[in-house]
Amino acid sequence: MPEPRIALATYDPRGGLHEDRDLPVLVDALREAGADAVAAPWDDTCVDWAGFDLVVIRSTWDYSWRAGEFLRWTREVGAVTRLANPPEVIRWNTDKRYLGDLAAAGVPVVPTRCAAPGEPYELPEDTEYVVKPTSGAGARYAARYTPDRRETAERHVARLHAEGLTAMIQPYLSRIDTTGERALQFFGGRLLHASRKRAVLAPDTAFDAEKTAHPGLERRQPTEAELDVAERALAAVPGDPELLYARVDLADDEDGRPCVMELELVEPNLFLFLHPESVPRVVEAILKAV
Repeated sequence: MPEPRIALATYDPRGGLHEDRDLPVLVDALREAGADAVAAPWDDTCVDWAGFDLVVIRSTWDYSWRAGEFLRWTREVGAVTRLANPPEVIRWNTDKRYLGDLAAAGVPVVPTRCAAPGEPYELPEDTEYVVKPTSGAGARYAARYTPDRRETAERHVARLHAEGLTAMIQPYLSRIDTTGERALQFFGGRLLHASRKRAVLAPDTAFDAEKTAHPGLERRQPTEAELDVAERALAAVPGDPELLYARVDLADDEDGRPCVMELELVEPNLFLFLHPESVPRVVEAILKAV
């Protein structure tokens, strides 16, 4: 039986330092397991994606700046070979208005209001809140505001609308400053591992400032309540698709109950450098998906 050809889709750092620390480890582990594995930038026009038995989206971390182009790429690749996750899942998950779908399915989520360019919106007058785009990654164009910073928040929304982006407005979950944000990773339909990080959005940080996406990252054992919410979120994905990978980001609401901040089905950081024991399970699941 010939070696399975597997591509791990990533991004081109354009001469800078590549930020996916897990990528070379995963490529080497797949090769040791008998696969012909390579890492390739998703926008490299010289890559023949049809020549692979499986293309796994791993760290296409520049896609949110070029969402339309990226979605076209997923459709084209999905038409000539197997893409994980599937193109229809990627399309749904690239727009964070999916939180409304999860809420409609009874999944606890951060309350979210959205305003597309030209649509009216309201900002909270009695609580701290967050403004960010519905298409984004790594806290890009995200900031938290107190009610007295209304004018700054309005300029933020105006900037998003000027760039053709839909704005999200959410209450800031203050417990995140003490209990942090938890990430539950799933691979091959099973819980892989979990971690916790400190709050990403600091007060008075400009929305267009560069932010540390995973401050204070540490290993964590998820609670039963966290695992229950995460599994409910995954079960609510439209069409009941077969997901190779998923990350569910949770934070506590004002009553201390976990709720979904984000369901990441596109290109979640796996944090394998924090959980090296998970590498064999990831390799096994990828090979099984071929």
